[in-house]
Amino acid sequence: MRPPLRFPEDLITLQRAWQQAYAELAQTPTGSTELRRQLITLSGALCTHPYWAASADWRTGGVELRRAAHTSAPADEEAAA
Repeated sequence: MRPPLRFPEDLITLQRAWQQAYAELAQTPTGSTELRRQLITLSGALCTHPYWAASADWRTGGVELRRAAHTSAPADEEAAA
């Protein structure tokens, strides 16, 4: 069994922002040009993040990144809890 991947915090933050923009876009289908642009920009930043240059299995890493961003709380929320 392969050990779990460890992602840099900035990559997890990017993924959280992408997920938030995606959720907002799903709730606001009309008049959402700005959200679409934001999602495209975040997608580019995620795909070209330096972490992926060193990772051989980016497809599996992408799935694990989405899980990590979804299940871990941001530092602000952890401090408030």
